[in-house]
Amino acid sequence: MTEDHYFTARPASADERRIIPVTLAGRDVAVETAPGIFSPGHVDLGTQVLLRAVPDPRGHVLDIGCGWGPIALEAALRGAETVTAVDVNERALDLVRRNAARLGVTVTAASPGEVPADATFDTIWSNPPIRIGKDALHALLATWLPRLAPGGEAFLVVQKNLGADSLARWIGAQGWGAVEKMGSSKGFRVLRVSA
Repeated sequence: MTEDHYFTARPASADERRIIPVTLAGRDVAVETAPGIFSPGHVDLGTQVLLRAVPDPRGHVLDIGCGWGPIALEAALRGAETVTAVDVNERALDLVRRNAARLGVTVTAASPGEVPADATFDTIWSNPPIRIGKDALHALLATWLPRLAPGGEAFLVVQKNLGADSLARWIGAQGWGAVEKMGSSKGFRVLRVSA
């Protein structure tokens, strides 16, 4: 990763687009990626672990920290009613829009401030940006997890050695819902938050 982190609004790295093959929702597809975003060369391992663990999405889905869109695109391909993909990285948002069009699905890609304040979600899927630091991560989750609709569920994947268990305890202490460790795979833990 360059000094130009994937959580930068306007990456300084050259916007050199390329097409890569990936598998989403059991389909082999081609997507567009570029430097300056999270995991530009493939579907990262944490996201793979998450997508294998989650049930089909229900209702309105939110992807927090969408990158080029593997989670949002998977939710759309798996039949979500609506999908909102949120990221601060403008290049990532452009890629999500282009990839949704390429795959023939509808995804609303938006910066955090573009999501209506009263919007709620039935399902949240996220490989949250742990490397932004604990305080920023807590602020990010405090913005979005309270947006779970009654009966909704959030699924987060976090590396065990980057604080998955302490994050689960912190989320549980916030009163947003019950937190459960769904399982572990390849050094990652999947957490479920039930509203």
